[in-house]
Amino acid sequence: MSGGRLAGMSLPYVGSGPYCYANSLAMILGEHAPPPAVIEVLTGSPYGMQLIGGRLPLFDPYGWNPEVGLDAAIGLLGWTCERRDGGSAAEAVERLRRACQDGPVLAGPLELGLLSYQPGAGEAVGADHYVVVLEVGADGVLLHDPQGYPYARLPVGAFAEAWRGELIGYLERPYAMRSGFVRPARVAPDEALRRSLPGGLAWLAGRTDMAVAPGTLGQAEAAERAAEMVEEGLDPQVRTVWQAFAVRVGARRLADLAACLRAVGRPEGAAVAVEQARIVGGLQGPVVTGDDAALAAGLRRLAPTYERLRAALQE
Repeated sequence: MSGGRLAGMSLPYVGSGPYCYANSLAMILGEHAPPPAVIEVLTGSPYGMQLIGGRLPLFDPYGWNPEVGLDAAIGLLGWTCERRDGGSAAEAVERLRRACQDGPVLAGPLELGLLSYQPGAGEAVGADHYVVVLEVGADGVLLHDPQGYPYARLPVGAFAEAWRGELIGYLERPYAMRSGFVRPARVAPDEALRRSLPGGLAWLAGRTDMAVAPGTLGQAEAAERAAEMVEEGLDPQVRTVWQAFAVRVGARRLADLAACLRAVGRPEGAAVAVEQARIVGGLQGPVVTGDDAALAAGLRRLAPTYERLRAALQE
């Protein structure tokens, strides 16, 4: 196979995508931030697949969620911050107002469906989202939404309702925010990626210290069961989540993982991640067009790759 063909198979992806917490953290860290692709990999999100509660298949590891991932990425990059949550809506808004006086605040998860400046919003659907809040005033909350809405504004009450995140399954307490970012140690992106590899292996092996919903499956088991769900008749709500979000973010995470593994001298792992990215990316057409035979076949091709990636990274 020619070198050009190999390069085309592993060309890094650059473009739009639902990287809300990675993009938000990059904004907060400013000139010291690595690319969002690196932040995403440092969260651990590319290292697996899970079938949450036996119903919702997502392309992230068993027991993983963005809150766990953000904490990991912030620490690996040598930063600390203060995370606060809970209380009443009024207390949370006042806490946010005070924090913004010292600089931008990373807020989330919020309910994406209640951000009224986004077309089609208006109903809570349990879709999580992260934004950077710039200021809180009498006329509303000013924020950067990394999904394409700089300097968006919401009335304070509407923001608080979205921030409550009532339908977000992994959220234990509402009104979560991170502020007061400090950099005690300077860690280069490549070094942070190297330090993240043991965590990636732990995710691939199936961490047992994470709280999961009953019936949740991980890695190959999740992929195989998801294929069966497709053959049995995929829940329309799950199909919608896959069409709009899960497949494209899963493929991008894996493409970014491949690029990061190549950057730190792990070509065997990168090759497996490229294969995974191509398989997951190839699911987008079938899930939209209703070609469920191709969708199930792709999931079954994906199932054994998680163990292959683990073996490659252990060497």
